[in-house]
Amino acid sequence: AAAPAAGTSTPPPTSTSAAAAPAAQPSTPVPPAQQPGTVRLPSGATATLVRKDLGPDGELPIPADLGQATWWGAELDAAGGASVFAGHVNWRGATGPFAELWSARIGGAVTVVDGAGKTWRYRISQLLTVHKDDLPAQADDLFGQSGPHRVVLATCGGRWVGGSDGYEENRIVIAEPE
Repeated sequence: AAAPAAGTSTPPPTSTSAAAAPAAQPSTPVPPAQQPGTVRLPSGATATLVRKDLGPDGELPIPADLGQATWWGAELDAAGGASVFAGHVNWRGATGPFAELWSARIGGAVTVVDGAGKTWRYRISQLLTVHKDDLPAQADDLFGQSGPHRVVLATCGGRWVGGSDGYEENRIVIAEPE
């Protein structure tokens, strides 16, 4: 299944010159990025989260393992921005945990456990089906790092069109912190 394209990416590195002063070191160590754990969907389907950066074309890579979901974007404790989790609806004849997104309902519980064992609880507030051709225009609104914190779950589905597109639609489920 093809990954949804996300219009928001990390900014390119700034150029530096040989005469540039070294960057100031922070007075306190910067904590490491929050480590991934698992996401559990309302009917109990669970996927292991794997942190990934956007590819050069702005597309979120999807792990090859059916039981995994890519995590990109905001930390779970962020005040704003989307924590985006994307996984397969199916793969090589087997149904994936994110197939459940097609039957999800408003108010359903989404539970994330981070790598340290802390539990984060969310409630589904929006269900969207977006044609792949329309997704790039909506990517910043759906997957962007502005606005209130939320979890955005994404998978493929609809009619199979093959090739690099896979399915013609994406199912997007947005959940807000409880």
